[in-house]
Amino acid sequence: MITEKIAITRIAISILLGGIIGIERYLQRHPAGVRTFMLICLGSTLATLVSIWMCQLDPNPVKGDPGRIAAQVVTGIGFLGAGLIIKNRNEISGLTTAAGIFATAAIGIAVGAGMLLTASVVTVAVFLILFSSFLFRDNDKTEPNDNNPFNNNQ
Repeated sequence: MITEKIAITRIAISILLGGIIGIERYLQRHPAGVRTFMLICLGSTLATLVSIWMCQLDPNPVKGDPGRIAAQVVTGIGFLGAGLIIKNRNEISGLTTAAGIFATAAIGIAVGAGMLLTASVVTVAVFLILFSSFLFRDNDKTEPNDNNPFNNNQ
């Protein structure tokens, strides 16, 4: 049985884990930052907790499916992520932030379900993946005199 104390502890942990991922987005100066990621993680944790509580409170021996609300969190995050993806001419932006939001929601669901160690390990992995983006990013993009047909600097 999930008590209020357990729920509050899980919510606090989800805020912390969401904030860790949000710090990286903030440092990279992306529009979705610390507060956004904290809220996403918190919201998905709370939705999962409510889903579990509803099944625990139901006196009916045939219990409902606690995964239904969590599944709807994933759907809602998909819409939120789609709104972050922007296409300008030949460049698409927002994909990494959208993926980070999706991963953060999944972390929140894991925290709500009590998978605290797994959620913590995944948070560190997501943070490192996002933080290491400078290793993979082409900072020069294009040179003015290269042969790239999409180069508008020529």
